[in-house]
Amino acid sequence: MHATAAGTARYQSRFPRLRENAFFRDAQGLCVSSLGIGTYLGKADDSTDGAYTGALLAAAEHGINCFDTAINYRLQRSERAMGAALRQLARDEIVVATKAGFLTPGAVPSSLRPEDVAGGMHSMAPDFLADQVERSLANLGVDTLDVFYLHNPETQLGFLTPAEFDTRIARAFDRLEQLAAQGKIRWYGTATWDGYRKHGALSLPRMAGIAERVGGAQHRFRFVQLPFNLAMVEAYVDRPENVLECAARLGITVVASASLLQGRVIGQMPDTVAALLPGLGTPAQRAIQFARSTPGITVALAGMSRREHVLENLGVSRVAPVPRAQYQRLYQ
Repeated sequence: MHATAAGTARYQSRFPRLRENAFFRDAQGLCVSSLGIGTYLGKADDSTDGAYTGALLAAAEHGINCFDTAINYRLQRSERAMGAALRQLARDEIVVATKAGFLTPGAVPSSLRPEDVAGGMHSMAPDFLADQVERSLANLGVDTLDVFYLHNPETQLGFLTPAEFDTRIARAFDRLEQLAAQGKIRWYGTATWDGYRKHGALSLPRMAGIAERVGGAQHRFRFVQLPFNLAMVEAYVDRPENVLECAARLGITVVASASLLQGRVIGQMPDTVAALLPGLGTPAQRAIQFARSTPGITVALAGMSRREHVLENLGVSRVAPVPRAQYQRLYQ
């Protein structure tokens, strides 16, 4: 079972007020909340596990159906905490995304060859990725991952020639296409930090071109995740074609990570910016509204490790995204 068009449409139908406020959007045929819950930070202990499970259940109860994690988050415990929540929810209503690439203690297969590891910390070897997918499926207690991201593949750029890097990407994508054909994943993509922000790092057209070469026109490279917040706006302002415009042209869904930049942007919001994001009660809500109002961004992720964080951040669901013309004034 995985997220389905029917399941996510049913989920949306339970929140008519949020639907009226344009809180839900389309992502590859699924109805998704424009605010997603991330599970990155926190101690690797039982208390934090329980808090995350409670936050995820509160998120699903109040209109958030985009769940994001990674096998290395809290040493696999974030995936397992999410699995505990998913067991109490309708699987076809929730869009589940996870990531792999970094070596995680307790989750490194003995078969991984040293030559397949970059910098002693990162691998995109096909067999390694297949192993990580299986571990994530078990941790989450699901049959299929809706989205599987290569986690910060740009990590390897400092250790390989461009040709070697492209070869590794092609091999990784080829295996992910096979895993999609087997029903292990629905779609795949790249979750990056610097990859699409720094010139000379990753090229989205090149990534999509490699995916088309190995997977054909119906390839499953359909998601990218990148940081976007008040302090990191490269994906929108770069020219001549920014990453968000490029993704739209290529049929790729963009998910924004670090919408709150771990809280750092909350205290740095100028009054002029806050004034252009009306109807919201807290700086965190305004920061999320900024990200999810950006043309080309489908989901804005925010880390929420407690139920009260979820309820506060869901204040954005009561206000429609800022219209494009008003949003553009934020850059003037």
